[in-house]
Amino acid sequence: MAVAGVSGGDLAGIGLLDRERIIARPGFNRWLVPPAALAIHLCIGMAYGFSVFWLPLSKALPATDPSCSSLTLAGALFTTACNWRVADLGWIYTLFFVLLGCSAAIWGGWLERVGPRKAGFVSACCWCGGILVASVGVMTHQLWLMWLGAGVIGGIGLGLGYISPVSTLVKWFPDRRGMATGMAIMGFGGGAMIGAPLANLLMTYFKTDVSPGVWQTFVVMALVYFVFMMGGAFGYRIPPSGWRPEGWTPPVAKSNMITHRHVHLRDAHKTPQFWLIWAVLCLNVSAGIGVIGMASPMLQEIFAGSLIGQPGVAFAQLDAGQKAQIAAIAAGFTGLLSLFNIGGRFFWASMSDKLGRKNTYFCFFILGIVLYALAPTLALMGSKALFVLAFGIILSMYGGGFATIPAYLADIFGTQFVGAIHGRLLTAWATAGIAGPFVVNYIREAQIAAGVAPGPALYTSTMYILAGMLAVGLIANAFVKPLSDKWFMSDAEVAALQAKTAAANAGPTGSFGIGKGGFDAKAALAWAVVGIPLIWGVWVTLRNSLAIFG
Repeated sequence: MAVAGVSGGDLAGIGLLDRERIIARPGFNRWLVPPAALAIHLCIGMAYGFSVFWLPLSKALPATDPSCSSLTLAGALFTTACNWRVADLGWIYTLFFVLLGCSAAIWGGWLERVGPRKAGFVSACCWCGGILVASVGVMTHQLWLMWLGAGVIGGIGLGLGYISPVSTLVKWFPDRRGMATGMAIMGFGGGAMIGAPLANLLMTYFKTDVSPGVWQTFVVMALVYFVFMMGGAFGYRIPPSGWRPEGWTPPVAKSNMITHRHVHLRDAHKTPQFWLIWAVLCLNVSAGIGVIGMASPMLQEIFAGSLIGQPGVAFAQLDAGQKAQIAAIAAGFTGLLSLFNIGGRFFWASMSDKLGRKNTYFCFFILGIVLYALAPTLALMGSKALFVLAFGIILSMYGGGFATIPAYLADIFGTQFVGAIHGRLLTAWATAGIAGPFVVNYIREAQIAAGVAPGPALYTSTMYILAGMLAVGLIANAFVKPLSDKWFMSDAEVAALQAKTAAANAGPTGSFGIGKGGFDAKAALAWAVVGIPLIWGVWVTLRNSLAIFG
């Protein structure tokens, strides 16, 4: 089969994973690309839900030696006689997002050279292979293998999988950049909604008197994920250079912060705009991820007895059974926030196509400052509905920030290296993943040490400090301006880079399904494959969330 601009005979020397192999032929429907990206993001998004394994793994051994109580972290890595602590396992979560940011930054340029199919293939091998290595760690009770497999190898897979569709989607949807990246990155937020309940079902099925069923669950999920991710990787196609949607006219440059030129990867980080956008993402994520980390204890300590029909009963007055009840309800709150996180990725990214990326971030920061500042008042009012709604909106903007940032970068730096530039920018996520929870947890512990009892007052200072972080982000966003001409590549440089994807036989006017079929049966089937599991995850989350309101 030939690709656009490449004859059948020319394919003899082109590998199955090579970039030249996936140049779209005339008639290809661009609506097939977002579900391919979703197939990968829904799988790697399980990183958010890995905590579902911590408690079962912390009780994997039926009995342990009394000396295990003094086990150090170094000892936990190699012990076969002691159960692991949740804190020891939690380092895998840290490794996920540190390696995600680092691998995206290191291999983003490689991804732009080789194309999304090869990057998606390597991502599938790393993510699923890492989970299989982790399953061996569970079988042999070796924590270091868990760290290496899920945390390090899997973390590299996360980074490559996360950025694999970005450049491709913004090129296929220059008219709807925000919506396109929002559709894909929505999957990363939704992966845990599918993966966590699926993992619980599998662990229940495989559980025995001597095994919590975790390693078997790892094997099954790795195999299922591998099939889905391979389907996504081989579903990727890239448009020929110069292609644009039929009937679409590019907006006027600079008047709305959108360039039609391109900045080279080697120069992007030299511009003040890169570091301003880095700060914008870091501060938005730091505030949001801090809320995610404290969502469950925050709801329990603020509303306490009112969650189980006993208003006026403080958290400290509840017995063990009542605390278990409200912990289950708080888990529903965490799930509900995940829904807002996912919905916000699509909603805000789509809105950014109309508002502009800079204005969308102004909305994030201004709304966020107001809602964080109001949160203590809502807590004192005892209004669960308004409190939950406020934090739902905050989490929608947290997710929306992730989905909008690739389009923001494409507007400022062009599309030629946007995937690699996005990869480098994700170091802001790695930084926020450490800074946000650290700041929030430190403030909470300082308040407790000062004698503040569990309740609304325990979180008042936290809310105001998070509002202050967003105020700094607001200022950084205000300083983002269009780049000066000196940073852009010449037309000759761009032409040389795009030579491999030139479409000699299919000019840039081919519609590729735009206005000639659009969302056809094939596209509908592709969307159903990823949409049905996502709908199931949403239903499970909504069902569990209803307990908040009794």
